[in-house]
Amino acid sequence: MQLNQLKANPGAKHRKMRVGRGIGSSKGKTAGRGGKGQTARTGVRINGFEGGQTPIHRRLPKRGFKNHTRVEYTGVNTGDLQKAIDAGKLDGKKEINLEALKAAGLVRSNAANIKLLAKGELKAKITVSIARASEAAKAAVEKAGGTLNVA
Repeated sequence: MQLNQLKANPGAKHRKMRVGRGIGSSKGKTAGRGGKGQTARTGVRINGFEGGQTPIHRRLPKRGFKNHTRVEYTGVNTGDLQKAIDAGKLDGKKEINLEALKAAGLVRSNAANIKLLAKGELKAKITVSIARASEAAKAAVEKAGGTLNVA
């Protein structure tokens, strides 16, 4: 087969509906746009307009407070660190930081701040450099003989 012999599957291509070509075409006069007014024109739409009824974003009450200075943390458990070390994804002898956790697949690539949590058992002696850690996680790392650097 050559590139010039490639063809679309049957039924995959449709002819474009030609609008505004007379009453016999079934899309004449208003061309499927209804009557006159703003919605019959191109480029202008009233977002959230519900035909004069009060729109839902005005019917519903405002709730709560959104803190714009909030800092999001991604949690990583000590048990997950131990599993990654056992599986060979993390090197327990090197420093474990954000980049190492991303490379091991323990956090997503868009994670910015990490908090170490104490779920699971940690046996390896490791050095961890992260943004935050719970008190129990600090105790777990120190109990295993490791060090924790909180930036």
